[in-house]
Amino acid sequence: MTRSGKAYLVGAGPGDPELLTLKAVRALKQADVLLVDDLVHPDVLEHASPNARIVHVGKRGGCASTPQAYIERLMVAEARAGRTVVRLKGGDPCMFGRGGEEIAVLTAAGIEVDVVNGITSGIAAATGAGIALTHRDHAHGVAFVTGHAASGTGPDWHALVRSGLTLVIYMGVARCAELERALLAAGMPADMPAAIVQNASRSDQRVVATRLDGLSADVEAHRIGSPAIFIVGRAAREAMNAAVPATDTRLHAMR
Repeated sequence: MTRSGKAYLVGAGPGDPELLTLKAVRALKQADVLLVDDLVHPDVLEHASPNARIVHVGKRGGCASTPQAYIERLMVAEARAGRTVVRLKGGDPCMFGRGGEEIAVLTAAGIEVDVVNGITSGIAAATGAGIALTHRDHAHGVAFVTGHAASGTGPDWHALVRSGLTLVIYMGVARCAELERALLAAGMPADMPAAIVQNASRSDQRVVATRLDGLSADVEAHRIGSPAIFIVGRAAREAMNAAVPATDTRLHAMR
């Protein structure tokens, strides 16, 4: 009987290949097969074995994506064939990365799975914009939410506004105007500071410092596309005065 292989769900981090963890590098070197998301920086693959088979399974909001069911079937098939499989994801596998679904599928198939954490893009975006998400003078906590929820579901914006937490919103570009309206309707002040961070941690990172009622207008005006993170809350005011890295294009749009 052929012994089953093993699967790793590996977070490649937000974009900068130097933010990869040592544990992730070890997993990449061991992999026979890598299933690679679209947002993974190409330089990350330099750590893979030259004999590894690399399968690109693009997953990017607003674009055609490889079906999740196909990715899961491929992971199971390769592991059952005795191979070491690495599912390489941007950010962290379990932060809006469908890692929970993949763990469940692999476990149900009797395959050993190990999760290797990566720096999530929400954290990297805040750092790149000079924002301390839990700055003691501005917020007592932070909430990570998605702007692209499954059909019929979504955050309770009223509860989030009442909480006073800094909001870090993933995958919100396509629904930016809807998100802005929802937060305003939930009672968030129109002049609440906000920041838009595109391509967090990469050499082409862009930061737009704005406010809630200018969020969608500035996304359009500055032609912001995915991947981008929205940070909304009093802590986002720090984006206006933060030191600007040499590789960063910072656009002050605060009205």
